[in-house]
Amino acid sequence: MQVHRTVFREDHEMLRETARRFYERECVPRQQAWDEAGRVDREAWLKAGREGLLCVTMPTKYGGGGGDFGHAAVVLEEMHRAGISGAGFSLHSDIIAPYINRLGTEEQKRRWLPRICAGEAILAIGITEPGGGSDVKACRTTAVRDGDAFVINGSKTFISNGMSADLIVLVCKTDPAAGARGVSLIVVEMERPGVRRGRRLHKVGQPAADTAELFFDDVRVPVDNLLGELNQGFGYLMRELAQERLIIALYAAAALERLLGLTLDYVKDRKAFGQTVWDFQNTKFKLADVKAQAVALRTMVDYYLGEHLRRRLTVHEAAIAKLHATETLWKCIDDMVQLHGGYGYMLEYPIARAFTDYRVSRVTGGASEVMRELIAREL
Repeated sequence: MQVHRTVFREDHEMLRETARRFYERECVPRQQAWDEAGRVDREAWLKAGREGLLCVTMPTKYGGGGGDFGHAAVVLEEMHRAGISGAGFSLHSDIIAPYINRLGTEEQKRRWLPRICAGEAILAIGITEPGGGSDVKACRTTAVRDGDAFVINGSKTFISNGMSADLIVLVCKTDPAAGARGVSLIVVEMERPGVRRGRRLHKVGQPAADTAELFFDDVRVPVDNLLGELNQGFGYLMRELAQERLIIALYAAAALERLLGLTLDYVKDRKAFGQTVWDFQNTKFKLADVKAQAVALRTMVDYYLGEHLRRRLTVHEAAIAKLHATETLWKCIDDMVQLHGGYGYMLEYPIARAFTDYRVSRVTGGASEVMRELIAREL
């Protein structure tokens, strides 16, 4: 992209090469099979664990990579540069595992993290419910103390990794009268009696992402599975959202760079009216705009990544990063689909796949409208 990137160190770039080879060798050939099965196979998770590409920021004593978020960023970028769709590796490693590492007791971390880092135990997080999305305070799933256990009742929907998960960090109401101050995080083993997986949800894009409905009917979970302090879950969720939103911005920037390259190759080869599509002024102007947006997006994302590595990224800044990245990516994808003509509507072409896969980026992690509300509070 002709942008001199200074945010990464040499050890980050060494991991980038490992990640690139892994995705090209182990994931690209499996993509079609994953799409047809509606999930990523277990062997791919185990291979990612053996290659050291899961939980790269987790401490080495638990089987993690012992790195910083820069290592996580290069692994994520290479996944999206390879065009991998639906693999929940980053959700598992960079969004959910940090809750256990930062909030868990030593016993909890030793119990769960080694299997998580190895890809032997797949993680999900249960926030969204059928009656509400971004409003965590409206959670209706309850966890009632009964002796040395919590009894959990409720349901969750749109749960990524839902069909494959072995452990779920479940958002529950432990004090229903207290609103946001009554939310707790409880780790639930998915084999417990009363846990039911509903249907695998069929989405517009990312067919390999096993997104599911989950039901909890009188599920008894030891009180030792409480993550962090009782009734403090809402605050924990809010603190982790900045990194989640930066992750979305990071993959949007990497995806846009990849798709611009693929579109340039297409328009310079495709003939129309006796010349290539590239020879039309409209094509040049449209792709010049995309290039300018891609460079601007890359510059912004690297700046905020640097701030996050220095532990200075704010909720407000993460909202700016996610809003601008996802809105830019969507507008540019739409323009590039148009330049492909009818082929832009065929899923065998990467641009059509991107059109379906990345639309969700404007919703997941907090919808664009929520980001605008957060940004407006600082105006």
